[in-house]
Amino acid sequence: MVMFSETSAGLPSLVDVESGGIAACLDGSEMGECVLPHARAMASALGGPLTLLRVLEGSPGASGGERLDPVEWEILRREARDYLERLAERGRRDGSADIAVVEGQAAEEISFWVRNHGVALTVLSSHGNGGKTLWSLASTARKLIDAGPGSFVLVPSLGGPRDGVARYRRLLVPLDGSALAESVVPFALRLAETHRAELLLAHVVPALELTQFGPPDAEDLELRERLMRRNERVGGQYLDRLRAQIASADVELRSLVLRGGDARSRLAGVITEEEIDLVVLSARGHTSRLDAALGSVTSYLVAHAGVPLLIVRRYAAASRHANGRDLRLPSQASL
Repeated sequence: MVMFSETSAGLPSLVDVESGGIAACLDGSEMGECVLPHARAMASALGGPLTLLRVLEGSPGASGGERLDPVEWEILRREARDYLERLAERGRRDGSADIAVVEGQAAEEISFWVRNHGVALTVLSSHGNGGKTLWSLASTARKLIDAGPGSFVLVPSLGGPRDGVARYRRLLVPLDGSALAESVVPFALRLAETHRAELLLAHVVPALELTQFGPPDAEDLELRERLMRRNERVGGQYLDRLRAQIASADVELRSLVLRGGDARSRLAGVITEEEIDLVVLSARGHTSRLDAALGSVTSYLVAHAGVPLLIVRRYAAASRHANGRDLRLPSQASL
């Protein structure tokens, strides 16, 4: 049995994914369809219904911009439904999917629909029908990440698997010792078990800065080195304890303690060096501000990771694992 400390009340969990399900956001573009393999993989591993969601922006009576004839608008709606039905049928071998077409501004309508339908996980692409831009995220993706409800999977629009099936061979979970960071482990375990993937737990020991007004002397350097060695030891012990807690999972586990440097760039380097297929991480860690949608590490990886990210939004944590093992959040997060 895998035991974490007591869960706080009212926290979403894997049970919420199973009941509220997963929404895959599509805009009719080939680039946006990169979300489909990952949405199906998440639905298969985490459970719960999958809905293919399309937003038609504007309406016949919309104020501002070009107004469409009601007949033309009805044609567009039917075409959107036909498009989603074709995609749903194409992926039928991987499980059934519902479809939904809504009207309005994309980010606002996706947020409204997801919240009203109790969706626990939203899958979106970094770019869609507007094509690649100078920015790491298109405007709709940025708005949803900044203010959308629930957790989400962000898929970079760099082309998906040729056979349309997402395969995760190696998953990365960055951990900073906080309850929020640790809360994503059950999601990662479920995915790793389903895909027979290796799970890599990583902790970065940040570089230490000493207050100084000139070149450091030998005593300063020795103090910094002792603190670094101490932090490395504590970080390694933390990962060892966590591995021991989840050792009963049918998953190949490995841990990695990285010394010094900027945590953000070190993790981005690990993604490349270890050929990571999916990063599972908390939206925020122990140093993040409460009024920030994402912490600095998560924000950096959103822009630089180059692989899909499963980002568990604040207070979205798992309470039960696939094989009935109880998984609970630490009772108090360090924010």
